[in-house]
Amino acid sequence: MPKPLNILLIEDDTIEVMKFNRVLKTMDVVHKIIEANNGEEALEILKGRDVIPDIIVLDLNMPKINGIEFLTILKEDEVLKYIPAIILTTSNNHKDVMECYRLGIAGYIIKPLKYDEYVFRIKKLIEYWSTNELISQ
Repeated sequence: MPKPLNILLIEDDTIEVMKFNRVLKTMDVVHKIIEANNGEEALEILKGRDVIPDIIVLDLNMPKINGIEFLTILKEDEVLKYIPAIILTTSNNHKDVMECYRLGIAGYIIKPLKYDEYVFRIKKLIEYWSTNELISQ
């Protein structure tokens, strides 16, 4: 049975945040979304350790600390490095894909242009991780 997830969404585009939240509201399981506008803000949230997310969904192209810089810092932390990080981006640059997998991401999803395809991909992503066995912090 799917379980509710604590999801850290790192995205600087307000429209993308609204889309992500809209999709999750249509799902049968209520998931908790923690929002950060950039990698720097996300690191502050994680540093507090008040809520350790089950998964992190992040964009690559963000101000202050971009997605790759964020992943580099995350994967150096002995506790946080086990949180599955999934890239949700418009970048289909092969170099970005390779670097993210080298850093240890759990998945790389390119944001589709069509909303129906976006809904399908986000639902599949969340359904998978809500049934997957996760490491408890």
